[in-house]
Amino acid sequence: MQPIRTFNVSPSLPQRLEPLRKLAYNLHWDWNVETKDLFRRLDADLWESSRHNPVLMLGTINQARLMEVVEDEGFLAQMDRAARQLEDYFHERTWYQKQRTGHSSFVISPSLDNKGQRTKEKGQECYAYFSAEFGLVDCLPIYSGGLGVLAGDHLKSASDLGLPLVGVGLLYQQGYFAQYLNADGWQQERYPINDFYNMPLQLERNADGSELRIGVDYPGRTVYARVWRVQVGTVPLYMLDTNIEPNNPYDHDITDQLYGGDIDMRIHQEMMLGIGGVRMLKALGYDVTAYHMNEGHAAFSALERIRILIQEQGLSYVEAKQVVASSNIFTTHTPVPAGIDLFPPDKVLHYLGYYADVFGLNKDQFLALARENAGDLSAPFSMAVLALKMATFSNGVAQLHGVVSRQMFKGLWQGVPVEEVPITAITNGVHARSCVAKSTQELYDRYLGPSWSSAPTDHPLWERMDAIPDEELWRNHERCRLDMIMYVRERLVKHLRDRGASPVEIAQAQEVLDPKVLTIGFARRFATYKRATLWMRDIERIKRILLGNKDRKVQFVFAGKAHPKDIPGKELIREINRFIHEQNLEKQVVFVPNYDIHIARLMVAGCDVWLNNPRRPREASGTSGMKAAMNGLPNLSVLDGWWDEADYVRTGWAIGHGELYDDPNYQDQIEANAFYDILEKEVVPLFYDRDVDGLPRRWVDKMKDAIRLNCPFFNTARMVGEYALRAYFPASDRCHTLTADNYAPAKELAAWKENLTAHWYSIKIKDINISSGAEIEVNQTVSVKAKVDLATLTEQDVQLELYQGAIDANGDIVNGISVVMNYQGEDRDGLSIYTTDVIYTTSGLQGLSLRVLPKHKYLSSPYEPRLIVWAQ
Repeated sequence: MQPIRTFNVSPSLPQRLEPLRKLAYNLHWDWNVETKDLFRRLDADLWESSRHNPVLMLGTINQARLMEVVEDEGFLAQMDRAARQLEDYFHERTWYQKQRTGHSSFVISPSLDNKGQRTKEKGQECYAYFSAEFGLVDCLPIYSGGLGVLAGDHLKSASDLGLPLVGVGLLYQQGYFAQYLNADGWQQERYPINDFYNMPLQLERNADGSELRIGVDYPGRTVYARVWRVQVGTVPLYMLDTNIEPNNPYDHDITDQLYGGDIDMRIHQEMMLGIGGVRMLKALGYDVTAYHMNEGHAAFSALERIRILIQEQGLSYVEAKQVVASSNIFTTHTPVPAGIDLFPPDKVLHYLGYYADVFGLNKDQFLALARENAGDLSAPFSMAVLALKMATFSNGVAQLHGVVSRQMFKGLWQGVPVEEVPITAITNGVHARSCVAKSTQELYDRYLGPSWSSAPTDHPLWERMDAIPDEELWRNHERCRLDMIMYVRERLVKHLRDRGASPVEIAQAQEVLDPKVLTIGFARRFATYKRATLWMRDIERIKRILLGNKDRKVQFVFAGKAHPKDIPGKELIREINRFIHEQNLEKQVVFVPNYDIHIARLMVAGCDVWLNNPRRPREASGTSGMKAAMNGLPNLSVLDGWWDEADYVRTGWAIGHGELYDDPNYQDQIEANAFYDILEKEVVPLFYDRDVDGLPRRWVDKMKDAIRLNCPFFNTARMVGEYALRAYFPASDRCHTLTADNYAPAKELAAWKENLTAHWYSIKIKDINISSGAEIEVNQTVSVKAKVDLATLTEQDVQLELYQGAIDANGDIVNGISVVMNYQGEDRDGLSIYTTDVIYTTSGLQGLSLRVLPKHKYLSSPYEPRLIVWAQ
């Protein structure tokens, strides 16, 4: 039965408790201990049963309990403290303000009201962060895993640093699935409906009170979406919801499931995210100066921005593309081509051919925007390639991932040495106040001071790490382990009861895991390359490790989901559960169903060692190990992703030495044996080596090193600050520069590029004179003089570089360095003369070459035009 009218019924609070409403609707409570404790104090059972959702709590709590706390002076004092802390957080002088003195920004002013009214100032800047998923808190299940949680942590640290940033995403009615296992251990999926009205979300409305809506054009129809906002400290996250009238049922489902549906649904979702996201920001009144595409899902945003500049600002296609690319930032998270969204050309033309018409491009020119080789007319439309071509700053998410990404996408910069391909790396981090256990945070606050959560590596507070008494750190960790085990038992019991398990199984679940035993944790997405079953390769050996010595036992806790369509991934989950039952290891090995943010936080605090064994180099970054390290857990991991950059000797153990293998089976054998060896010879003996007080002193030393060396660097405070300094600030400045004077600089740069491209291939390096012969000595000066025919171009358009380095076995210069040569005028034949001196500081076979690159004051880098000429 359909209603004739609907109402949004808000919680009724006594006036004295109104601050609770403001606190509930700002996710700052997730990383503020005082506020989280306040809601737990209000009703501990309801806090847990609501999945830590203060909005749902306030809507369902017994009114008598509210009247009771109105008279509770202690509760009111805590509430007032929490409210003051939030207000102080809004008004404190931020890192951003110190960095960008003289820049006004488009800021959120939460002090006005809990709706986060926006204020504009002259010279404003604003950064928009697009992501297909955001993992912020347990009660907003609109994320699938690491990408989403990273995006959530990005927003939290942007708020902490005071960046003028807004998030853009989709609000999924069913989100990602809820996992349960059948009796055979096979993953099954449920899709609970998210009740947006009982979540910390608020609808954006027009001045007349009506819902703010935007429309996106699809073939034959317009799909409408309303806008929800979740306030993440000072950062608003806006999400689009298509489950509204007058959309048809198919279009309702565009924002139904995260990563659900077929390829057509994926295109629909990415159009809504990219195109709808740009239209939403415009409808909200934002003048964005830097756009950050977190993965390629949002790359269609570039097409929409170009369209707006053409149709509304009167720019040509090349001028509009220049403006868009100069203010676009792209972060790739995948180290393998299979992880990239590839769409069939005919479908792209069906859904987005309209943009080709607006741009004045034929179909092949339009499709070439997303092809590595424009001449390959059968190639699919790559969202990653589109994003790379539409951005002037691109990065991977760990240093090793940057190397892999440059190799993977080097074809986009023909002739550029692979190490110079302009894809840099900004190593991921995690939000410390979100992932470190409450009691551990309080311990750090006491001994290190409250700024530990964002202090850089060189801050003197890290020297105070040894001031934390060994016993206090260890006893705190033991409590975290016990908390995790108690929760795991409760979770298993509930899961088994829901499944209709026998009383024997349920009783058995109440006794799993031993609070005194070395506990190894493994929790992540169950993709095959992560090798979740590597530890099971030698059954007899792992059983000896688990059970062989009654005084030195080992136990494992596993958690994680496989994508519903990833059958091999689901098979890994079944293998683990079958192994547990077949080997009678129910007490020693546990698989915790329905992995989520809450379980993750308990595990990274309560386990003793964090295990990760991906097939190198397929782990782009990995962040769960960072969270574990912040809680004092040593990592035991293959040297991949972030762990390749960490001090893996002092803060954990490395499986292998970073080798690459041609035979995966042989690799698994070698690395499984290495894992067993490390456990038997290093991890277990160190953990159980106790002094007269029962303390594992050397283990605690490793815990302290894990905290001291990893917390300050693998932290989103550092990461987001790095994005700001290297990407947001330069992109925003380029945006202001190129759009000044009615886009005159952008028009100049676009015209210059067209002229450059038309004449580039006429450039010839005619003559090279080198002062020395083939035999030289270390530190001997070698003079180089070159004559270049620049055709119709001038010395203002180009720079000539000398490129020098060692010669490898293939006769190529490797890890070369470049020196810009000095222009000396023209000779009588009109050839441009360039000179420089070069010195070799190491012996051996060395070489040099010359190259010509574009030069213009408005270029983001010489590689932006993707043009290069080498000496022949």
